[in-house]
Amino acid sequence: MQLRNFVMAAAIFAVPAAVQAQVVNGPYVGAGAGVNKFLDATVTNSGGAKFESDVGFVGLGSAGWGFGNGVRAEVEGDYRQQSSKLKSGRQSSSSVTMRSYGVMTNVLYDIDLKAPVVPYVGLGAGVQWLNLRGFGSNQTSKAAGAGQAIVGLALPVDKNLSITAEARAISFMGNAKFDGASVKSPVNLSGLVGVRYAFGAAPAAAPVPAPVPAPVVKAEEARTYLVFFDWDKADLTARARQIIADAAGASSRLAVTRIEVAGHADKSGTATYNQGLSMKRAQVVAGELVRLGVKKDAIAVSAFGDTKPLVPTADGVREPQNRRVEIVLK
Repeated sequence: MQLRNFVMAAAIFAVPAAVQAQVVNGPYVGAGAGVNKFLDATVTNSGGAKFESDVGFVGLGSAGWGFGNGVRAEVEGDYRQQSSKLKSGRQSSSSVTMRSYGVMTNVLYDIDLKAPVVPYVGLGAGVQWLNLRGFGSNQTSKAAGAGQAIVGLALPVDKNLSITAEARAISFMGNAKFDGASVKSPVNLSGLVGVRYAFGAAPAAAPVPAPVPAPVVKAEEARTYLVFFDWDKADLTARARQIIADAAGASSRLAVTRIEVAGHADKSGTATYNQGLSMKRAQVVAGELVRLGVKKDAIAVSAFGDTKPLVPTADGVREPQNRRVEIVLK
């Protein structure tokens, strides 16, 4: 079967999901399980006999690296099993248990559509074995080269963990050779559901300058204050507390009727995660203002996640100036 036919057959298993996602950056591990169909295959030196198989199961595990630009490379171990019958004309033999297993190296590409899910495609090459148990014997083929096509979707659960749904078509590059006979070009079609955990290495980048402090102007003239945060944190530093105290003091001296507190995050996490983190930062700043004597009902808290960066960046970049809360006195 040609590779384009593999992809067409595999695509029927891809399923939709729902949450903002991003491509993998850094090391990751994955595992999956599902159903497998071994396509009918002719046996040489048997007068045209062929194996016809029932639907079986498949399991696999992988470890790889995402390069932050959509490209991933991984090593995978796989195992497939199903019941089969060797048929010659109208005659049917006893049931045979058929197993295939091996090691594959895959190259995949995550298609970042800025959508709730990340579709991906891939190709793999490696080595496979075919095992036949029945007729009072247990035989394993010689190692053979194999190739596969992969189509899938990833749904993020949080910034590290994703659920995957994918289809695979894998074929021996030639026959599975046994002593005295061969199975012609075995092909498996598989549909799997799995999980993937990305450890989240930061993308390589030039050193980032330290956050720029709030403009130095007279307290009575200041109307906007910027409070910065460490990566993936909502804790107030000593400098952050000083800026909030300046804002609280100015609000008591000026004719302030409303204080807007808006949280922001950089683009190193998913949109859902960043929205929650920016809200947490805004609430922490608002709480500090109240502690310093500002009336709670004068404060309006909002969060924008990574949608309004101070410094525009690509997805996955840890930009310190975008990890902030803006305090605006009105």
